[in-house]
Amino acid sequence: MATHQGLAQQLQDSLQLVLPPIAVSFCDEIPDGIAPYQGDDIAAGCEFWERASRSVFSTTAANHALCSIGVYTHNLADAPATQQHELETTLGTMIGLDYIREQEVQSIPVVEKQSSYVVYGPLARISLAPDAVILFAHAQQGLILSEAVERIDENTPPAMGRPACAVIPQVINQGRAAMSLGCCGARAYVDALTDNIALWALPGSKLAAYADQVETLARANKTLTGFHQLRRADVEAGRQPTVEESLQRVPS
Repeated sequence: MATHQGLAQQLQDSLQLVLPPIAVSFCDEIPDGIAPYQGDDIAAGCEFWERASRSVFSTTAANHALCSIGVYTHNLADAPATQQHELETTLGTMIGLDYIREQEVQSIPVVEKQSSYVVYGPLARISLAPDAVILFAHAQQGLILSEAVERIDENTPPAMGRPACAVIPQVINQGRAAMSLGCCGARAYVDALTDNIALWALPGSKLAAYADQVETLARANKTLTGFHQLRRADVEAGRQPTVEESLQRVPS
């Protein structure tokens, strides 16, 4: 059976990721050896994703207190008393701007099972089984991921928008991978979420299958990219090679 470290390395090597795969696990008790989050207050729960590229830690609703949307989508227990008012104010502002419409609020994914803790960390270093794994990927990496996901899930992965944190409950509840284009909030708070980067979330239950197909399709994409680059150069130079002639010139 593949280890978390092995799967993380497989994804990292196949996709050439800038940030390592990030594991997200929901639980009611903190396992031994996982320290509670000790950093500065964060303005949005998505900030934990970037910090989780460096260490493993557990969080509670109190750690997410300044992010009413994140507490809501993650269905965290023991939310601060101000949570409901903050959520209503946030949603009211978004509705007032026509950023989201009242009837669309009900369609925002929410983790079905309430939990007391969310544990974050690099997939390679986390002991808990991940409920979801987050990848920061540019378009070329996303191409490979989309092909791998379609092969495993037998369906085209959805491309989600606001809020970015909703991609976590989406994959946990549905058991299928999804891409998120992020949201203006996440792009303000998460430095790694630059204009050319999107988020991918994979359900932990099928992570080994995704990783195997990512590896296969990354290798195939590399070979076919070389093939197409050679054919373009040949045709632009006035030659008309057969497919077999082009394939023979592709480095193995």
